Amino acid sequence: MKIIVPMAGRGSRLRPHTLTTPKPLIPIAGKPIVHRLVEDIAKVIGQKIEEVAFVIGEDFGEKVEEDLKAIANALGAIGTIYYQDKPLGTGHAIMCAKDSLEGPAVIAYADTLFRADFTLDPDADAVMWVKQVEDPSAFGVVELNDQNEIVGLVEKPQEFVSDLAVIGIYYFKDVSKLKDELQYVLDHNIIHGGEYQINDGIKGMQDKGARFVPGKVDEWMDCGNKAVTVETNTRMLHFLHEDGEALVSKSVRLDNAKIIPPCYIGDNVELKNTTIGPNVSLGNNSKVLDSTVKNSLIQTEVIIKNATLDNAMIGNHASFDGNFTSISIGDYSVLE
Repeated sequence: MKIIVPMAGRGSRLRPHTLTTPKPLIPIAGKPIVHRLVEDIAKVIGQKIEEVAFVIGEDFGEKVEEDLKAIANALGAIGTIYYQDKPLGTGHAIMCAKDSLEGPAVIAYADTLFRADFTLDPDADAVMWVKQVEDPSAFGVVELNDQNEIVGLVEKPQEFVSDLAVIGIYYFKDVSKLKDELQYVLDHNIIHGGEYQINDGIKGMQDKGARFVPGKVDEWMDCGNKAVTVETNTRMLHFLHEDGEALVSKSVRLDNAKIIPPCYIGDNVELKNTTIGPNVSLGNNSKVLDSTVKNSLIQTEVIIKNATLDNAMIGNHASFDGNFTSISIGDYSVLE
């Protein structure tokens, strides 16, 4: 089994945090989004992962490539790096990894997390993960027949088709069939909105008789912008806390300080005259002094003083001293 992760976009809606760190590497509850994604896929699939192929931007850098390969190695898989030099859509991004598009594979976009208890249908050629939503007109949704098979894909339907939104995670029993259809899309310049789309490859497979079925997830968590990323951090903390996962490092130093769970607190963190939580992730080697922090996502090596923070997102190596509450500051920023 392979996992293909298109992740070349840096995430403009999450700036300033993605100016220095690609969005899929922003930690959620202490672990990068893409790390949690591939781990969750491995759990759901229940098969040995042989390769994880990452499609990244050429400017991501050597350190990012090393981190991604380490994520794959932690699953006992080979990590392969491919590059997408232009933002030409989902279909184009997948085809950048065409040398890895053979055999069974999961394709997953690295800006979403999910929780599911799911068993693959052995008779299906492909599975599309979906989530029931209240407003289908805001999403791409699947159309089902009486046999619970996917027979159509509709983007932001104005009339009701279904309430099952596509979340951007797909399984293919033989992903080379998708590769063949996407190659046709590229060769014949089939473009929508200036981009080559995976949906055209899927429709090509369906036209040739491929059977697609839905795989429903219990939770779908987005990391598109600051507000939803902070909310995703909160939800993930609650899931991990309920699972009994240890989230607070034993090396945390407390001086007249209190932690209200659920919280992730990294290594070598100092808390003095401070209340942290609930729903806070605080990265390694950070200091929080004379402050109250809740519902916030804070990265590594951050210094926070004299603050009351709620719904905040703070990047690596930042320093904050003040009375602002709902803030979003990127790496190496200083507010004093």
